[in-house]
Amino acid sequence: MPAEVIEAIADELAEADRTKSVIPRITARYPDATIEDSYAIQGIWRDKNVTSGRKLVGRKIGLTSKAMQQATGITEPDYGVMFDDTVFSSGAELRFDDFSNVRIEVELAFVLKAPLEGPNCTLEDALAAIDYAVPALEVLNSHIELEGRTIVDTISDNAAYGAMVLGDVRKRPDEIDLRWVPGVLSRNGEIEETGVAQGVLGHPATGVAWLANKFHQHGARLEAGEIILAGSFTRPMWVHKGDEVRCDYAEMGEIACRFI
Repeated sequence: MPAEVIEAIADELAEADRTKSVIPRITARYPDATIEDSYAIQGIWRDKNVTSGRKLVGRKIGLTSKAMQQATGITEPDYGVMFDDTVFSSGAELRFDDFSNVRIEVELAFVLKAPLEGPNCTLEDALAAIDYAVPALEVLNSHIELEGRTIVDTISDNAAYGAMVLGDVRKRPDEIDLRWVPGVLSRNGEIEETGVAQGVLGHPATGVAWLANKFHQHGARLEAGEIILAGSFTRPMWVHKGDEVRCDYAEMGEIACRFI
């Protein structure tokens, strides 16, 4: 795609974020758009946010489980960026009207204690670089019409990331078998989704290694202190204004939040 088109779409998405609206699918208007184009769109949007003063604190990985791939019809992972003003603690009240197409996913997040770099990063390398895991809920926030989306659309839209709510329990990778961390997700007291972290690529930290290798293709690496949101092991759950959301992660505690 021409550079001026890429920048124009990034501006469209920024305006959709500001107005909490949705734009027509990029792939419907530009059927030849590639994954490289979509990351270029995301990159311009990211850089303009950084220039405006927002602080980048980590990355989200999406579409890492069969549950999510089947829910979206998309068959490979993607990634986006997370800013400091999108991170909340358990018990938070989130403004429903700050988001579009509001859905919740059940995930683990990892905080790195050392840089992580491809091209041959393994799961073992990722585990060695992780300081701790913490349970997380991701709030999806799509600014592109949902029907018929492809991975090009989702990547351009910062992988549909809106916010995350972090739990209080932190575990080092050697303290717990991360594959078997469960998630029981409820809305207003009724269980809606359940899953186990092994559903994310066989091990939730596999995506961290995948991301390090993907970054190497762009001449970059993951840095110490970054938060990596590793991907959902449940289907997305729709939420509405006034809903209370809870997720029980067994020995990794519980997360609660409310949409006001």
